[in-house]
Amino acid sequence: MSDSVTATVARTPVDPATFRSLMTMHPAGVAVVTTVAPDGAPRGMTCSSVCSVSLRPPTLLVCLSAGSRTLAALLEASAFAVNLLHDKAEPAANLFATDTPDRFEKVEWAREPDRGLPHLIEDAHTIADCRVSETLTVGDHIVVFGEVLHVETLAIQAPSPLLYGMRQYWSLTRR
Repeated sequence: MSDSVTATVARTPVDPATFRSLMTMHPAGVAVVTTVAPDGAPRGMTCSSVCSVSLRPPTLLVCLSAGSRTLAALLEASAFAVNLLHDKAEPAANLFATDTPDRFEKVEWAREPDRGLPHLIEDAHTIADCRVSETLTVGDHIVVFGEVLHVETLAIQAPSPLLYGMRQYWSLTRR
């Protein structure tokens, strides 16, 4: 006879406030996901739900609110950029976390020449251009899988990534 341990799991999920409290205790890198709307207007939003998925093919995922205008444009374009923010880009992170309509007028950005995706050239240390390969609906968010087509590292001396956790911004210090 083998000794086995059975885990007991609650049958109902925790409430949203408890879940949010849990996730604030897990620091994550901060990115701004950008794309272009059908009318050519840039769209973007702050995102800390970015994760590598696969090396072959090179794939990452981002999780975006199902009601987001950025998500709608991203799905229409079938392409997006992940702008990994450096530790001096807290203002951009805060700006793109709002619904301010003129966000792109308040930051330095440029269109990537091949795909036309908006790049945050002053606030990002690295940018990945992606093609949508798959989506998955989970609750009130859409998980977007993106095949990475191009990576650009911007000329920032010793960049330190911007992190968010415990309801505040952080950065890594180099040793």
